[in-house]
Amino acid sequence: MDIVLPDGRRPDLIVFSDLDGTLLDCDDYSCDSALESLQRLKALNIPLVFCTSKTLAEILPIRDRLGNHDPFIVENGGAVYIPTGYFESPFDFNREADGYQVIELGTPYRDLVDALDRLKLKTEVPLRGFSDMTTDEVASLCTLTRLQAGQAKARDWDEPFLILGPASIDAVISAAEVPVTHGGRFHHLTTSDKGRAVTIVIALMKRFRGEVTSVGIGNGPNDIPMLNVVDIPIMVGTAIGDSDLGPPLHHARQYSDEGPDVWKTAVATLLDEASTNLRI
Repeated sequence: MDIVLPDGRRPDLIVFSDLDGTLLDCDDYSCDSALESLQRLKALNIPLVFCTSKTLAEILPIRDRLGNHDPFIVENGGAVYIPTGYFESPFDFNREADGYQVIELGTPYRDLVDALDRLKLKTEVPLRGFSDMTTDEVASLCTLTRLQAGQAKARDWDEPFLILGPASIDAVISAAEVPVTHGGRFHHLTTSDKGRAVTIVIALMKRFRGEVTSVGIGNGPNDIPMLNVVDIPIMVGTAIGDSDLGPPLHHARQYSDEGPDVWKTAVATLLDEASTNLRI
């Protein structure tokens, strides 16, 4: 996509990326094969904004490991975390916490757990949320260590859950008082979405750094709101079906495989194309 400003310049890039199944391998959560493209983004000062269903506690070690210092979005758009001082001028946010200015967008976790309990009673469908699971159970389901499973359970804005048995997800969705989306392994009760959070970050980037071309990389239905609001949507894997696609995604770049190998290729292709068209 060749985007040109009125004065003939090309805007800068900003990349939003899901984690599991995109930058991270679904099985072992490694991203070693994507390091070359990660380093290219860093060398070109292109912001990489993680936009994931993971919690704050899960994302912080990943950011440390990869040396990422850009804003990030947790729990399917439940909140935006912006490092204090990242933007040089004031902007609206809800609170400061541990070096971050936090924009809160989602419904508090306790309310979501209560909504799931009411959904169980209403549908008589066996639903099992993270709040019902032990740390060991989450570790086993997600192939995590106990430490990582504890981090995954430290939720603020989003309740993942399983449907146990043959019940129709459509029946569950229609009975739910809180919107239901689907990620890699779980359905999620959440009142937020990635698209709203991404839109906020794009607006802040434009306000403080000028025009940007936004890129989104995702692999699941919960990524569709993000992909719908970026300039260049990139879909990896096959979890997003044609029936999920609205008009904004008909021009999306698509890769049939998923994981860090494909993420590396998608980003490398983007940067190769952009090197002659964008200010990088």
